[in-house]
Amino acid sequence: MNKKTPRESQVESRHLVMPHQANPAGIAFGGEILSLIDMVAGMVAQRHCGHEVVTVGIDQISFLAPIYIGEHVVLKASVNHVGYTSMEVGVLVTKENPHTGETARATTAYLTLVGIDANKRPTPIPPLQPETSDELRRHENARLRVEARRMLLQKIRARTPETRK
Repeated sequence: MNKKTPRESQVESRHLVMPHQANPAGIAFGGEILSLIDMVAGMVAQRHCGHEVVTVGIDQISFLAPIYIGEHVVLKASVNHVGYTSMEVGVLVTKENPHTGETARATTAYLTLVGIDANKRPTPIPPLQPETSDELRRHENARLRVEARRMLLQKIRARTPETRK
């Protein structure tokens, strides 16, 4: 299976926050932003593996700044790490004032997605070949998150009686 670079599957998307997507204070609902994040991560994962994908986890999401009605939501996503059938996709959400051009980091998220075949079973996906120093940094950070998830899951399973059978 040929390796793919993060650049080959990255996605950038732009959306406008409308009143029905916001709370009474005029701030976009977190769920609306999360939906956009999940959608763009799915597109990146599909582009990387060439199969359908499912989201199996969102390990971390940080809402750093509110996004208001009328502002643009700019999402940039790319594959950070690949396992045998799963991959981590990182999504950076920036808010942009369309009148002034002022931007600010609004949200970051890391999602795990699995490639699935026609029978809805996990399927092998192409390995990742980071090239740039930024891609290598994101890959190493993702590798640390993957290892931390494994260790945490092992500790939880060891403490949960029904998983020790």
